[in-house]
Amino acid sequence: MTLRFLDTNILVYSLSRTPEDQWKRARAHAVLQEGGNALSVQVLQEFYVQATRPSARHLISHEQTLVIIAEWKRFPVQPMTLEVLFEAFRIKALTGFSYWDSAILAAARALGCDTVLTEDLSHGQVVEGMRIVNPFLPAA
Repeated sequence: MTLRFLDTNILVYSLSRTPEDQWKRARAHAVLQEGGNALSVQVLQEFYVQATRPSARHLISHEQTLVIIAEWKRFPVQPMTLEVLFEAFRIKALTGFSYWDSAILAAARALGCDTVLTEDLSHGQVVEGMRIVNPFLPAA
């Protein structure tokens, strides 16, 4: 099965209750229901921080967040390892991306993903054999 890696923004939009994010929320839910998704511990950590931070528009509790994260354990989850860390350093040096975006790509690569779904990088760009896809762009 071909895997596609989900960045944190997809998980965060799946919880958004703001009117301007309604379409992105629906799209994030659809993505989460499709097969072949993969995550990393980093993505789950970032989601937790965003979902429970006091300034979040729709703060959810620590307990609610843990229940949601437990549901996402159904996806392959790449742990943070020294190999992933040093691969992120290599990708950062190669691309000039932030460390955090490079760590996303390193985790996706470690899982054998061919696609990374994110709105944070350039749609259509190919990095290390992985295609970057913004799932929130209107269909052409």
